[in-house]
Amino acid sequence: MQIGNLIFDKHPIFLAPMEDVTDISFRLLCKEFGADMVYTEFISADALIRYVNKTQAKLEVSDEERPVAMQIYGRETDPMVEAAKICEATRPDILDINFGCPVKKVAGKGAGAGMLRTPDKMVEITAAVVKAVNIPVTVKTRLGWDNDHRIIVDLAERLQDCGIAALTIHGRTRAQMYTGEANWTLIGAVKNNPRMTIPIIGNGDITSGEKCREAFDRYGVDAVMIGRGSIGAPWIFKEVKHYLETGERMTGQPFDFYLSILKRQVLQSVARLDERRGILHSRRHIAASPLFKGIPDFKPTKIAMLRANTVAELFDIMDKIPPV
Repeated sequence: MQIGNLIFDKHPIFLAPMEDVTDISFRLLCKEFGADMVYTEFISADALIRYVNKTQAKLEVSDEERPVAMQIYGRETDPMVEAAKICEATRPDILDINFGCPVKKVAGKGAGAGMLRTPDKMVEITAAVVKAVNIPVTVKTRLGWDNDHRIIVDLAERLQDCGIAALTIHGRTRAQMYTGEANWTLIGAVKNNPRMTIPIIGNGDITSGEKCREAFDRYGVDAVMIGRGSIGAPWIFKEVKHYLETGERMTGQPFDFYLSILKRQVLQSVARLDERRGILHSRRHIAASPLFKGIPDFKPTKIAMLRANTVAELFDIMDKIPPV
């Protein structure tokens, strides 16, 4: 599979862009465990062109995480073009346009998945961004605004005609947010459309090697993107790839091995930010990690971990957790 001048092995697995999740330290961990490409947190075009410090910090990429895609979002053409040029100057391998974020503060203002209500504007922005930069431009979007407006099959053709190098489809509408099951049938319909020639990347509910195998074999996608299934579990990429290669689930490592990875996430976040902000940033991974599922009477311990204010306090609680 090829995107621009990037060539991937068979069955590539990508880390999805997620706000407050896919910072550089988490991306590097996922790369270590086998992610074939990683994506930055999404970047507001309007904030970027105003040089907001917090947004500027999202432009940081390292050679160790390549290939890396940088994602931007916005609702107006000129700011998106200007932001695309700023991003290009930081040398990402790919520039991705977010037309899929469903949260109210983004979609409710017409950006992200909100663009699915104005597909003509979406196409206009995409064509302008493709023309403005010299690196491959890709798009990530959803099936449509709601169940009555699942426009993805026609929309995919229009986006391809703009010159994008690949298209990622999350198998839900904006109205679904993250509820219900992802509809991979429509993702497959896009992939099997004879007019489509660019790579199609499927996204939604990939939490195991079995689901990933089905995405490739049943729906024919060129790559699979893992999002929420990686939060608190960067090792999922290694597990999924092992299943794709062998047809068997990978033998698990000892509990302490996985716990040490979560501790590394905490320490890397603290080093990048500071102790207070680093711990706050790590809480989402700790809360979502599958490592703690199945431990009896775990709720008080989980609450204690999420209330810890220092690394020493947090690690002391972690070290007392009995393995499952």
